[in-house]
Amino acid sequence: MAGWIWFRCLFGPNLHRIHRPPDQSRPEARTGRRGWPYQPKSLEKHTDSILGWASALWSISYYSSPLLLCYLYRKGYICNTKLIPVSQYVGTVLVCLLGIACLRGLGRWRNPEYLQFISILEETRKNHTQNNKKKLACYDFDFSHWPADFSWSEVSSPKSSQGAVSLLKPEPRHRGSADSVLSSVRTLPCHVITPPPPPPPPAHATSTSPAPRYLITHSFGRRMLYPGSVGLLQKAMRPVLQQGQARLVEEFEGQRNKLVACDGNEIDTMFVDHRRDGGERGKTLVICCEGNAGFYEVGCMNTPLEGGYSVLGWNHPGFGGSTGVPFPQNEANAMDVVIQFAVHKLGFKLKDIIVYAWSIGGFTASWAVMSYPEIRAVVLDASFDDLLPLALKVMPDSWRPLVTHTVRQYMNLNNADQLCKYQGPVLLIRRTKDEIITTSGPEDVLSNRGNNLLLKLLQFRYPKVLTEESVRAVGEWLGATSQLEEASVYSSYEVDDDWCTSVLQSYQTDRETTFPWSVGEDMTADGRRQLALFLARKYMRNFDSTHCTPLPITEFQQPWRL
Repeated sequence: MAGWIWFRCLFGPNLHRIHRPPDQSRPEARTGRRGWPYQPKSLEKHTDSILGWASALWSISYYSSPLLLCYLYRKGYICNTKLIPVSQYVGTVLVCLLGIACLRGLGRWRNPEYLQFISILEETRKNHTQNNKKKLACYDFDFSHWPADFSWSEVSSPKSSQGAVSLLKPEPRHRGSADSVLSSVRTLPCHVITPPPPPPPPAHATSTSPAPRYLITHSFGRRMLYPGSVGLLQKAMRPVLQQGQARLVEEFEGQRNKLVACDGNEIDTMFVDHRRDGGERGKTLVICCEGNAGFYEVGCMNTPLEGGYSVLGWNHPGFGGSTGVPFPQNEANAMDVVIQFAVHKLGFKLKDIIVYAWSIGGFTASWAVMSYPEIRAVVLDASFDDLLPLALKVMPDSWRPLVTHTVRQYMNLNNADQLCKYQGPVLLIRRTKDEIITTSGPEDVLSNRGNNLLLKLLQFRYPKVLTEESVRAVGEWLGATSQLEEASVYSSYEVDDDWCTSVLQSYQTDRETTFPWSVGEDMTADGRRQLALFLARKYMRNFDSTHCTPLPITEFQQPWRL
C-alpha cells in the first residue's frame, strides 16, 4: 500500500497553493485563513528545483535548436562517430533525472499536505461528484491533471440548437490536444507539400510558394502574434499568474473549470458568480476574451468584476492551463465550448450574456456574436478590423506578398467581416494613445485600426447615411485627440441628438429592423452628416490611454440601444 501511494506521488502534479483546507475541523479553517503557498519539504524542494531547471534548459534548447543544429553541422559534430558518445551522455542525464524524480516522489510521500491532496485528486477522478470537486477546488496544481468538468460532446448539435452559423470549417481531430510535437512532426511534410488551398489572392499580389508560408506561421509567426503561448514567457509569469489565480478563488470565490472543445483542446476557465448578490448586474454574464499576451488571472476579467457582473474568463489554447495552439479555428472552437458551458452548465441564457474583448480577443468575440446572434451585446476594447495591415506594418516591404498570403491562409483575423454579421448592440472603445494597433505610431490617432472597424460597421448598417461627405465628417471627429476637440467637432456640425434619435426610432417602427437599414436615402447632406456623427459617438467611446492600460470600470458600459 505504501508503495502504491509513493507511486502516485511520483507521477502526481506539482502542488502550488492550498486555497482553503477541505477539512473544516483543521486549525487553518478555524482561524479564517483563505489560503497559503504549499510548503514542500527539503527533499522535494531541492529535487523539484533541479527538474525545473532541466525543463527550462529543454525549452531554451527547443527554441534554439535550428541555430544549434546548424552550428553542430558546421563543426562536424553530426556524424556517427560523434553522435554515439552524445547519445550515451544524453542517456546518462535522463537516468539521473529519473532518479531525481523518484527522490521528489519520496519527498512528497513524506508530506502530509501532499498526501491529503493526492488522495482527494484520486477520489475525484474515480467519482466526480460535486462534493469531491469542491474539495479539489481547494488546491492549485498543474491543470493538466484536473478532471474535465464539461465537454462539447455533452450537447447534441449545439450550434444548430442555438441558431448559430459558423463560417469556419471543422478542424481535423489531430489538431486538438493533438497539437503535440509528435503530431506536428508527423503532419509537417504533408502541410509543406500540399497545404490547405488558400483564398483567392488580390489581383496585384505575387504568387508565393506554400512551404515558406506554412513554416513561417508554425515557427516564429504564431509566436509573434500570440507571445503568451511561449512556454518560457509563461514560466517567467508563473508567480504573477498564481497570485491572480489565488485572488480570484479566495476573494471572489471563483470556480475553476476544465472544458473540452470539439477539437480535443482543454480550455482553462474561471467563473465568478454574482447572481447570489441580488443585483441586476449579477444576473448578466460577461464572457471575457483576452489579448495576445493576456491571461484571465491578470487580464481584462478584472474590469467587469469590479462592476458587480458575473464573469467567465478563459485562456487561449496554449495559454496557462489550456492546451493546443492559438490558430483561428482552435480559437473559435474554444469560444464555442465556453458559450455552451455558460448556457448548459451555468444556466445563463444567451440574451443575458455580454461578450467583452480586449485587443486580439476581438476575433473570438466577433466570432461568438456572429455565430450566436441572440447574445445581448459585444464590447470591443482596443481592437482592430483586420490583422493584415498590422502584420504588414512590422514586416519588411519586400515580404509583402508572402505576409499577405500567409495571413489570409493561416491567421485571417477578420474582425470587421464577422462583426457585420451581428445585429445586436456594439460598443467600440478606442485608446487615443494606442501604440499597438496604429499603423503610423501612437501620435497619429487616425491610423488606429479601431477607426476602420467603426467605419466598416457603420457603412454596413447605415449605407445610405455613410456617404462620402458623412465619412469625411466622421473622419474629422475621429481625428480629435482630446474630449474638448471631439466636442468642438461635434458641435461645429450642429448635431441635434433628439432629432437623430427620433429619425432612427421612426424608421425602426415603420420598417423591418434587420441591418442594413435604408434610413438616410431621402435626407439632405447636412442631415446625413449629423446622423453619421451621432451614430459614431454612440458606437465608439474614446479612452485617453495606451494599449495595455487596464480599463477602469467607469469606462465599461453596456452598448447603446435605440
